[in-house]
Amino acid sequence: MPWAGPTGCFPARDPTFRKAARAVLACVGKAVRVRGLGAAAVTQGRGMMVRGGGMAVTVAVLGTLILAGCAGSPSAPGGGRGGYYKVGKPYQIKGIWYYPAEDYAYDETGIASWYGPGFHAKMTANGETYDQMDLTAAHKTLPMPSLVRVTNLDNGRSIVVRVNDRGPYVNNRVIDMSQRGAQLLGFDRVGTAKVRVQILADESRALADAARRGQTPPVMTAQVDKVDTPPPVQAAAPRPSIQVSEAPPPAARPSGIAVAELPPSSTARVPGKTEEDGRFMPAPVVSSVPVKGQHRIYIQAGAFSVAENAQKLSGRLGSIGTASVTQATVNGRQFYRVRVGPLDDVDRADTILNQVIQSGLTDAKIVVD
Repeated sequence: MPWAGPTGCFPARDPTFRKAARAVLACVGKAVRVRGLGAAAVTQGRGMMVRGGGMAVTVAVLGTLILAGCAGSPSAPGGGRGGYYKVGKPYQIKGIWYYPAEDYAYDETGIASWYGPGFHAKMTANGETYDQMDLTAAHKTLPMPSLVRVTNLDNGRSIVVRVNDRGPYVNNRVIDMSQRGAQLLGFDRVGTAKVRVQILADESRALADAARRGQTPPVMTAQVDKVDTPPPVQAAAPRPSIQVSEAPPPAARPSGIAVAELPPSSTARVPGKTEEDGRFMPAPVVSSVPVKGQHRIYIQAGAFSVAENAQKLSGRLGSIGTASVTQATVNGRQFYRVRVGPLDDVDRADTILNQVIQSGLTDAKIVVD
């Protein structure tokens, strides 16, 4: 018995319709991804029952997808195996709103996690094919694709990765690295790390421009911060040997990973290659950068331009933990930050963060300072 859609063009026994239904199932199932150390795909929408020949499946779709079935399935600009450029609209996960934007001044600290086997070979949020051994990452708001430098604040290892997915949404992680990225930064075994994430503005703009036009990106270069005195390079966990470009491997390495030490005031290329599908993929080159300070973990509950408002919130958080107000200047403006901490470890930070969010402060986040 045929199922009549809004225009009467969906006979359920028709092979074309069956194929389209399967495509919708696959597409919607990847709509939203929630990650921490583990991950689960979730979808939201209204159920539509497709029947015919004993087939009965519930598809979580919006009504507009039904209409789209008669017109075909248009691909996104520049789409295909290599994906396409995407920023996206504001969205909400577990009561928290996220606002994607072209933020080429992005520079944040926090806790990184990683994801791998459960998502290998699946589609990312911008239509690329995820490879857990590529240097890629998921971020909640940055443009896709873009290039970011991620530095492990515990050991000074730093790499460049391609942002091509959305997430993570568990415990306010700042970035979700691929398995290979976590290996190179040295936290794949422990699961999390204190990191700094800095967007490479010029390179990311070039990637965005090339992706919009469906062209191969130009040569990538990245400005490296000045290094006063490079610290001793720490040994990485044993991994397969890595080809290093732009810098020779230091002598007497106890591990198979070559680390490129950054010379003072240098402009270093971002080593990498352009894949057959047009994507620029950074090479697995680990830089060693100086790590100063203790880099303690805090929960930042809010930032205010009025000191009195910050003091009120600090008093309100006294029942959760030790709260304090500190001053900070951002783009020439004075702010009063309300933080809980310092906290001993990531597990304790996760617990306190959840308590702060449950108190109604959904914009709270973990920071490392």
